[in-house]
This record gives sequence, C-alpha cells and structure tokens, in this order.
Amino acid sequence: MDSRLAVIYLAILVALLGFTVIGVFRQIFKTRRQEKSFSKLRNKLTQEKGTVQEYYELASIYSEKKIYSQAVTLFQKAIKAAEEEEEENIFLIYNGLGYTYFAQEQYDLAIRQYKEAIKIKPDYVTALNNLAHAYEKKKLTSQALEMYEEALKYDEKNAIAKRRAESLRRLVSA
Repeated sequence: MDSRLAVIYLAILVALLGFTVIGVFRQIFKTRRQEKSFSKLRNKLTQEKGTVQEYYELASIYSEKKIYSQAVTLFQKAIKAAEEEEEENIFLIYNGLGYTYFAQEQYDLAIRQYKEAIKIKPDYVTALNNLAHAYEKKKLTSQALEMYEEALKYDEKNAIAKRRAESLRRLVSA
C-alpha cells in the first residue's frame, strides 16, 4: 500500500512539473515572438513612415512593457494615420490610448479617449467598461454606474459590468 501511495505522489509531482515546464516554454516563446516583432517594428518605424497597424502594434507592445510615453506617441501617430486613411477601426486606437493614459493615472485624458472610441462605436463594450472604471477612479459614481449599465445594454453577460454596477448601485442608494 505504501509503494502505491509513493507512486501516486510521484505521478502527481511529475504531472505538476510537466505543466510547469509547458507553461514556462509557452511564456518563453511568446516573449521571443513579441521581442522579435518589437525589434522589427521599431527598426522599420525609425527609418520610414508606417501603417496604422504597425503604429498600433508597436504602441501596444510599449504599453505592455509599461513604456507609456513611447506608447502615447505611437498611438497618436496611429490615430493620425487612421484619420488620413479613413480607417474604420480607429475606435480601437482611441481605447488603447485611453488605457495608456489610465495606466499613468491620467484619468481625465483617459476619459476623453474612451469617449472618442464610444462616439465612433457606441456599442464598444470594452471602452464602456474602461470609461466606467475611469469614472470610478475619479469618484464619479453616478457616471460610472451609467456607463456600466450602458455596457450591459449591449452585453447582458458582461460579468465585470454586472458586478461593478451592482456594487455602485448599493453605494448610490446608501
């Protein structure tokens, strides 16, 4: 009986180690792919004008790396290029720029960008959630609740909006 227990423990240990190794290798490959893309895009955009997609991708990478000043500059270039090309998905860029400002605790600037995204695409639930979160950070509870409820109009299953709206309703009614 004791040898069976030892085998079970050993099997569990091997399985856990296997999952850990797989997770580590996945992260390594993801990081290498991102670094390769980062290097390629940075080199290209320092030498020539890029496309909307290239500016957006590089800005997103800078944002993930928490190099926000570079991310802001690139998001702004992406917006300018998107306006020139009359890009339909410009709302994604405004949302990314808003996120970058939010991460720097520049909530007023973030709110402005989220509102731009929503003006272009009123049913963009991610921007509605982000705008509501920025309002919460500014202690604008009623506006935050309104935005979460707006998000729920477009996506009834939105767990974040449901949870936060419920919490804010309790605050407002108290």
